[in-house]
Amino acid sequence: MSDPVKTSYSPARRWRIGFDVVLRTVLVLAVMVMLNYLGAKCHHRFYLSAQTEVALSSRTLAVLHSLTNQVTATMYYDTHDAANFYPTIRALLDAYHDANKNITVRTVDYTRDATEAEKVKAQYNLPGAPTSPNAPPNKDLIIFASGDRHDVIPGEAIVRYQLEQTAPDDPKQKELQFRKKPVTFSGEVMFTSKLLGLAHAQPLRAYFLQGHGESSLTDNTDNGFSKFGLALVQNDVGVSYLELLGDTDVPADCSLLIIAAPIRGLAEAELQKIDKYLTQGGRLLALFNYASLQQPLGLEPILQRWGVSVGASYVKDPKSSASDTFVQVRQFNQKAFVSPLTQLALEMVLPRPVAKINSANPSANAPQVDELVFASESAVLAGDPTATLHSYPLIAAVEQKPVAGVANPRGNTRIVIAGDSLFLDNQLIDAAANRDFLNYAINWLVDRQELLAGISPRPVTEYRLLLTRHQQQQINWLLLGALPGGVLVFGWLVWLVRRQ
Repeated sequence: MSDPVKTSYSPARRWRIGFDVVLRTVLVLAVMVMLNYLGAKCHHRFYLSAQTEVALSSRTLAVLHSLTNQVTATMYYDTHDAANFYPTIRALLDAYHDANKNITVRTVDYTRDATEAEKVKAQYNLPGAPTSPNAPPNKDLIIFASGDRHDVIPGEAIVRYQLEQTAPDDPKQKELQFRKKPVTFSGEVMFTSKLLGLAHAQPLRAYFLQGHGESSLTDNTDNGFSKFGLALVQNDVGVSYLELLGDTDVPADCSLLIIAAPIRGLAEAELQKIDKYLTQGGRLLALFNYASLQQPLGLEPILQRWGVSVGASYVKDPKSSASDTFVQVRQFNQKAFVSPLTQLALEMVLPRPVAKINSANPSANAPQVDELVFASESAVLAGDPTATLHSYPLIAAVEQKPVAGVANPRGNTRIVIAGDSLFLDNQLIDAAANRDFLNYAINWLVDRQELLAGISPRPVTEYRLLLTRHQQQQINWLLLGALPGGVLVFGWLVWLVRRQ
């Protein structure tokens, strides 16, 4: 007797296959609905960035190869915040680790690991939780630590933004909308600066002259210099105030003396101390502005002996700006430390010309004077109708090269003189490349060559896909209807074929 013919699929098995197809289709549909719901609720446009491809500069690599101490870089971050550049910063720190295994990188997500976040706060003496709902939280920090020393960089200081007008989501909405557009990324400059600071036992210190109407480093108003002070700290330079009264001289630990736009003249005794400090090899950042045009400060004769003349008028440049107040500077000395800023610009306010004094018979030991930035060829001197159009220099640098047989206790004199101070106040320091210039000037003055050539702020490149409401609806129907429906039809066809 022959065996009975067995069917390929029993009715029960066919029902199980059909149920499995339906269940899988429903699950796929549910997932697609949830993804589209979240996408529609949270975003109507998204941004792609190519900043995670990291190639460290030769200067940074030189610093890393010389680093022997153990350093821990802690990212205290919300890792799921799309706007805080976490992936870019993490990729950069990983590149530092790849170049030098003495650098350890870790991430603490304060939104998801409260226990570890509290340990970080205690370890690095960070501020605790806000005492009121309106207090800003302590968030998005990069902490570099070596031994018993550590430095903190706010994440918001790494990326410079500009306001950009955007199209409203609703075409009927007439109110203008703006967003913060990332422009430059300065992570490498800041990170390398911190590593250099931790590698040296003797910290750098700047002294900010007071007593003549100078701006304050604690002033948060538009004309204040609180952001200026923060830039010094971010470059690993400590800051103290200084009044040259009585027997007080420029301190021995002064790495940089800053004289920022005094409005009253300095006393003769103060000027003698400053002159002595420079003769000993001191470093000076001197900022003038239009407010002192009618009030000589006493610094002018000292600077003339170093080969620099500060003009008694201010420059207007109608070609660069529609306003007589602002001058946009786009010409930089290609042979000086400002050369990395060539593709950028400075936004200055009524700047005074600062020019090199050309001597007919300069001595062999004369200091080197370089004019750094220039107005355009259409610039004129205000109040002088006879002045010809000229590309006036607005900032200059002085360096005294080593002299044979002469040893200065402070090193070799370096000076930067700017004909404007307002371009570095709280209102304008983030305009154009003003902050970048300050960073370069600070590091040149304190002779940190590692942070000059080859390390510059990187432009942030964005790729945006903007969709109209109709296009969003078409994509929604495609994802919610066509794709799940196609899966359902395909599953039904498979079931039908197998059933036969």
